[in-house]
Amino acid sequence: MIQAGIVGGSGYGGAELMRLLAPHPDVAIRTVTSRGDAGTPVAETFPHLRGVVELDFEDPQQAPLADCDVVLFATPNGVAMEAAPALLDAGVRVIDLAADFRLTDPELWRRWYGTDHACPERLAEAVYGLPELNREAIQSARLVANPGCHVTAVTLGLLPLVGAGVVQPDSLIADSKSGTSGAGRRASVGTLMAEAGESLRAYGVAGHRHQPEIRQVLEWVGGPLELTFVPHLVPMVRGIEATLYARLAKLETDVQALFESAYADEPFVDVMPAGSQPETRSVRGSNVCRLAALRPGNGETVVVQSVIDNLVKGAAGQAVQNLNLLFGLPETRGLEGIGLMP
Repeated sequence: MIQAGIVGGSGYGGAELMRLLAPHPDVAIRTVTSRGDAGTPVAETFPHLRGVVELDFEDPQQAPLADCDVVLFATPNGVAMEAAPALLDAGVRVIDLAADFRLTDPELWRRWYGTDHACPERLAEAVYGLPELNREAIQSARLVANPGCHVTAVTLGLLPLVGAGVVQPDSLIADSKSGTSGAGRRASVGTLMAEAGESLRAYGVAGHRHQPEIRQVLEWVGGPLELTFVPHLVPMVRGIEATLYARLAKLETDVQALFESAYADEPFVDVMPAGSQPETRSVRGSNVCRLAALRPGNGETVVVQSVIDNLVKGAAGQAVQNLNLLFGLPETRGLEGIGLMP
């Protein structure tokens, strides 16, 4: 059995990791850490895990992380980059669900996250954990940077267009809407349902940390481009819907065929039939990204709709997908669950 440690287990990302890994046939959760909840039974904090995860939270300084085969960090930005080097030196594989290893340029990190990177020498070693793009590199990685939730929805929606060079690279617009769980489990007035309910608001319009991450990934496959990215908070708990716009450079492009071909063999990307419109509720609880691509009026503008569960394909599910790749397991292992309805 693969021995897994979870750092930051008292947040929503950590809870989702436990929900997915507890029944995983090839993984045993060795330890779950939380500074604030150390000594508290996991099931006391998360009753839905009662009888499933029979562990107490441990202090990360005392937990046997170095004895694990893989450690998954479901922590705020800046935590993994402090702890990961020692684990890597001990032969432990690391999957970081935060942003510490996503950007390849330490100066770009400092500009967007407001602090110097603690281990810039490790950035070249990190593999960006979007399986649909980096599957082979992930399989031999020691350090995996799990993509952001908005980034996953936006990138999967734009990759076929940018990779094929069929859109004008200065025309990309991403309008992305997220549920309140994307802000994490810590108390914040702005994400209280009484504050967010019956309202819709944009945030980070002048510049959001996910923008350089999305741009970096798309430029790996399509060269220099311009991207306008505007995230929104919507009054629901789970889900991301990204509506994406681009102008075609090649008007003869069959957009539906392009997307169907690009994702034909992807187990967690579902391209819907022409004319369809995906809903976030259709992927709730699952590791699926559901896409639809349209050309309104058969004009030069392509509109792509991309939906994911921000806590699954946008975080913990994608991390488990990466874990499977790291250890040579079937990519879908432990992720076969069907989305929840209603």
